[in-house]
Amino acid sequence: MRLRKYLILFFIIELFATGCKIEYRPSVQSPATGYLVVEGFINSNGPTTITLSRTIKIYNDSVSDNREHNALVNIEGQNNESFPLYETGDGIYTSDSLPLNSNEKYRLKIKTADGKEYASDYSGYRTTQDIDSLSWTRNSDGVKIYINTHDNQNTTGYYDWKYEETWEFHAAYYSSLEFIVDPVSHLVTGVKYKNADKSIDSSLHTCWKTVNSSNIIIGSSTMLSSNHIYFPIMTIPSADEKLGVLYSIKVKQYAISAEAYSYLQKLKKNTEDIGSIFAAQPSQLTGNIHCTTNPSETAIGFVEVSQEKQERLFISNKQVPEWNYNDGCAETLLQNNPAELKDKAGGLFPTVPFEVTYVSIVSFYATPDNNCLDCTFRGSNVKPAFWP
Repeated sequence: MRLRKYLILFFIIELFATGCKIEYRPSVQSPATGYLVVEGFINSNGPTTITLSRTIKIYNDSVSDNREHNALVNIEGQNNESFPLYETGDGIYTSDSLPLNSNEKYRLKIKTADGKEYASDYSGYRTTQDIDSLSWTRNSDGVKIYINTHDNQNTTGYYDWKYEETWEFHAAYYSSLEFIVDPVSHLVTGVKYKNADKSIDSSLHTCWKTVNSSNIIIGSSTMLSSNHIYFPIMTIPSADEKLGVLYSIKVKQYAISAEAYSYLQKLKKNTEDIGSIFAAQPSQLTGNIHCTTNPSETAIGFVEVSQEKQERLFISNKQVPEWNYNDGCAETLLQNNPAELKDKAGGLFPTVPFEVTYVSIVSFYATPDNNCLDCTFRGSNVKPAFWP
């Protein structure tokens, strides 16, 4: 997640003139567990998803999991309504669609496993306009995707966008063979068919991969003559795998307040300035999340009530001729005899036969990269429900 990438920076400045080294430490020191980071919206027209994590120091390689687990998370209304969220993933807390009252204000309430409590400021119901369309253009750099949206009522002004990408990709080779390994010497002595009917394993050929946006994408129409935005969401570089077969992007649009926009502007600048001693410090990025059990403790995030509007776009490889995606895979031809396999089979994976007789496989192809014949190493072979 994008806020998960927010790090507490410790910089080393080298003074070559004196030949000595001085350690620079920002005045803001994070607690041992890191600052709590809260990401998400209270969704007024669908399920709400909130991600909780902790900041980590940039030099700390020992941290393998910075997600916040086993927290109690609720949406509270000023009218004393309360709706629980449940941990459904790695630090991800969700609720079903909620019957929120458009005339009420709501906030997020969090109690972490260590007993600390946090709360966002109360937020009123914010209406999000529909996405008019998604479009794309191609140039020498690749494919650029745009969002087109407007608000004739001039009630929005500030926008936040997220996206979810899914693309289909194929293994370079089919596979119908497997090695025969001597149980004593553990040497490869030959190959055989995986299946009795000699069929290929097609389940390993076609897969899909889905990733969520991790960058901050915001826009404003307040300085424009009309509340109409035509905005580049993202770019797919030339020859990228995403457009090797079929690609889809689902863009989510949220109306946000001027305060949330200002917060995200600072956060965006900070994440883009990583490595600069002039980057904004966490005390400047506290947003509207507060630790109610310890008001001096910093928490990071900005949670509001907003509608989520979605639009999906598909782009096929046929629409981008000469895309020239190269999977980098290669095969080698081997003879199916113990002498050759003893020297050459190490580190290879058999794919399909080249020469066969009625009783045996004389020669076959093999690849040094298992990814080239099994797509499930990089994605899922379960077709998404929305896929054509």
